[in-house]
Amino acid sequence: MPQPEQSARTLWAGRYEAAAAESVRRLNDSLPFDQRLYASDIACSIAYAQALHTANVLTDDETDSIINGLLQVRAEFENGTFVPALGDEDIHTAVERRLIELIGAVGGKLHTGRSRNDQIATDTRHWQAAMISRVLTLLTALQRALLELAKQHTETLMPGYTHLRTAQPISAAHWLLSYFWMLSRDVRRLELTREATLISPLGSGALAGTPYDIDRLALADAMGFVDISANSLDAVSDRDFVVGFLYAAALLMTHLSRFAEDVIVFSTPQFGYLHLDERYTTGSSLMPQKQNPDVLELVRGKTGRLVGHLTGFFNTLKGLPTGYNKDLQEDKEPLFDTADTLETLLPALIGTVATLRLKPDRMRAALDESMLATDLADYLVQRGVPFREAHALVGAAVRAAQTQGVALSALPLETYQAISPIYAADLYSVFDFATAIAKRRSFGGTAPEAVRLQIRQAEAFLSERGA
Repeated sequence: MPQPEQSARTLWAGRYEAAAAESVRRLNDSLPFDQRLYASDIACSIAYAQALHTANVLTDDETDSIINGLLQVRAEFENGTFVPALGDEDIHTAVERRLIELIGAVGGKLHTGRSRNDQIATDTRHWQAAMISRVLTLLTALQRALLELAKQHTETLMPGYTHLRTAQPISAAHWLLSYFWMLSRDVRRLELTREATLISPLGSGALAGTPYDIDRLALADAMGFVDISANSLDAVSDRDFVVGFLYAAALLMTHLSRFAEDVIVFSTPQFGYLHLDERYTTGSSLMPQKQNPDVLELVRGKTGRLVGHLTGFFNTLKGLPTGYNKDLQEDKEPLFDTADTLETLLPALIGTVATLRLKPDRMRAALDESMLATDLADYLVQRGVPFREAHALVGAAVRAAQTQGVALSALPLETYQAISPIYAADLYSVFDFATAIAKRRSFGGTAPEAVRLQIRQAEAFLSERGA
């Protein structure tokens, strides 16, 4: 019976008389993008060879030969001398083919009891866990940059906004720390995702488990995993961990996009609250005066792409029947692109924040006494007026000030008392921004003492993570 040409021979060629059509190979082969898994594939294969040795499937010499061969394959990948062959369908095929070329037929024993179904699930988990650790290092560095900037501005006053309209005065540190705490949720979410990722499916075979006496717990430990999958059928098709990362990344990017939008707006000449270091801006090919916030705009723009990866992969999974299906190959490109995006974007954003300069004078100049209307209502509440009634009485004062074209502090006492006799001469003490902020010293508030407590908590959060 004729066999496929050796140069195009696949792991499953024994069943076939002819090689796959070229169009099928172009569609099916994943080596162009999954070759980045080589280090994980080889690390997990070394651990598996040792597990086969413990199970008396491999002799001492066979185990040593396989491990040394795998180390040589890894070296070829690392130094750029690895040459793919026509039959290298994916990273597993490529590594095994080269291993057999180097050490002979004994290399074929490595696949004993193992399927590419549990192998790819294991490799992807191994790679993703390491990648999450790198992202976490970058993310906590971004938090550190925010925290260091906040420490300098606990007494810096700025407008706080709702509906993009000035609302109440806050400290600039409070604004910066709001993003620190958003990112802290992202850190915890990624930590939980990493934990859920470190579940080893190796030993599940194609779907039914392995007939060999593999110690799966010891194998998992050797690969750096924390537990093993409970059901082999579920294990080979489970990509919840990829969804978990795509979700965590999409939500992280949503938070970063919000921060980017704030900084873009606040650094415009019309606001002038912030100054961007020119090293983290770009110029115009036509207009010599321009400094464009491209880093921040790309943060905002790439968010849509990462959210798209999440929704796209959800749709890949939703109709799959039980067990492994080739559709699951579609996890790699969104996973890799999401990881690459974060690892490219975060260093530029860290630099942007670390060099960001606040302009306290411009921030304070943007404060408007109408932002103290709530404090005026609180003044009435302290005199026994129900808040809803106080709200209406202050609303009437705001209308009067607008009609007369003056600030609330310039509205005559007679006008206030015409609205309500409860207003007294001491009402004007309300119109001090620093005092208004200092009153909000409840836990999580914007008062300097409350913000300094937030800073201590933020330091503890980073210290727990060695950042």
